Amino acid sequence: MTDPNIGQKLANRYELMELVGQGAMGKVYRAEDTLLGGVIVAVKFLSQTLLTDKMRDRFVQEATTCAQLGQNSIHVVRVTDYGVNEDDIPFYVMEYLHGESLSILISQKALPLPRFLGIIRQICLGLKSAHDGIRVRGYDRPIPIIHRDIKPSNILVTQDPTLGELAKVLDFGIAKLMQADSEQTSSFMGTLAYASPEQMEGKELDNRSDIYSLGILMYQMLTGNLPLRAASHTFGGWYKVHHTELPVPMSQVAPNLQIPNVLETLVMSCLEKQVDKRPQNIVAILKTLEPLEQRYGTGFRVGQRIGAALSRVPIAPKPKTAKSAEVPADALSTTEGDVCRLASWPENKPIAEIVFPHILQTRDGALSTLWVMMPPAEITKRLRGTRYNTFICTMSPHPMVLWLTVLYSPKHGPRWLPCFLDLKTQAGQEIAFHLGQSGTYKVLYFSTQEPQQCAHVVTCSIAAPQQNMLQSWVMTARTHPSVGSPNFSKKMLRDELNNNLKEKVLQHLESLYLDTD
Repeated sequence: MTDPNIGQKLANRYELMELVGQGAMGKVYRAEDTLLGGVIVAVKFLSQTLLTDKMRDRFVQEATTCAQLGQNSIHVVRVTDYGVNEDDIPFYVMEYLHGESLSILISQKALPLPRFLGIIRQICLGLKSAHDGIRVRGYDRPIPIIHRDIKPSNILVTQDPTLGELAKVLDFGIAKLMQADSEQTSSFMGTLAYASPEQMEGKELDNRSDIYSLGILMYQMLTGNLPLRAASHTFGGWYKVHHTELPVPMSQVAPNLQIPNVLETLVMSCLEKQVDKRPQNIVAILKTLEPLEQRYGTGFRVGQRIGAALSRVPIAPKPKTAKSAEVPADALSTTEGDVCRLASWPENKPIAEIVFPHILQTRDGALSTLWVMMPPAEITKRLRGTRYNTFICTMSPHPMVLWLTVLYSPKHGPRWLPCFLDLKTQAGQEIAFHLGQSGTYKVLYFSTQEPQQCAHVVTCSIAAPQQNMLQSWVMTARTHPSVGSPNFSKKMLRDELNNNLKEKVLQHLESLYLDTD
């Protein structure tokens, strides 16, 4: 039977296209925001069977909570609008996310350690944002939010062009604001297998209840199994195991996984029956995970982004002649042409085959350039062929971009010109953002024999998706903390270049010539 809501237009703006999910609390639709040119959004309705004043208030609270948390953290689903339809049924509008729930991912197999670390850190950051609280009218400080239903189906994992694999916490439908004058419900609300002992007792909850549920989630992500099993899927059955049974050590459940001892200790501490024995806040968990992520997780995330980046970046067409590879003087503005041609090799740089980025100031504004020194014969060879570029970023342990330019021809093979942009420095941010805005940069060739003046200038274009990513990386890095050495990030990116990226780029470039031969 056709859903009667399909085709309905809400607030003269959101046109409902498809039912994508439903549960006890209501339905979720995919919709088009016609005011913004057809941007896809998700619209959640409160179930008609729950249209009481109390549930309306709870629904409004959920929308308000997610709206604020989504502004504070990219790891919480973002709510953008609220309203009621013609039948006086409340709804709210949120970002539409393409991805899979964590429950689907771990039903296939337990997550490998690097992927686990990347996802769980993001879940923790989303929870930390909730526990840090939101602003509520009438209160002079943020009011903490307790999710109360942390479980795999409430975590969505999607692919983000900037950050790679991105995890978001969903469904704050039974979340509770820890207000001093609020009344905790004595009835149980949550999911039996993930509920804390105090939650099953109907006690007043704090952030440590979510940490217990998080422990169950982590255990399941790493082993594929729940740490506790009830004899019957009833409230009484789960009440007993949460209060009396000890979880089986992960090393016994999955002996082949070789889970680090510090990680198993962390997970088991989250599963303590007594709240005082658990980690007291999410920050403590993040601090324990940090060295593990630096050791196991960062390279995995960068490797994930390499394939996605290469698939989005077109290769520049193969020039027909050597002259087409060089920018004619009249293709540059007078100011840019003069500045580039008159540039001389810096005195503080060695006369050697190196490459470095630099911003040139011209009368028309900033100009992004890449300075390269080669022997004269090498310059002559490299003016023929294909130019290609790509950018790979890591935010942890220190925000850093690998900027790779490749000069390629079948006869001479690739010439790799990598350099780094430190996104925690003003110079790095300026170059990265300008590259994203302008979409082009100049490569200035200098001869090892005559470094006093630029020998040749060529132009490289940057694909639109990477332009957007560069600007987004800069904005993200401004608020993203550095938790380690810049040199560690450089080494990790350099390893990815040598062990993974070069091979993939070379395959792309070779296929270009095969396709045109």
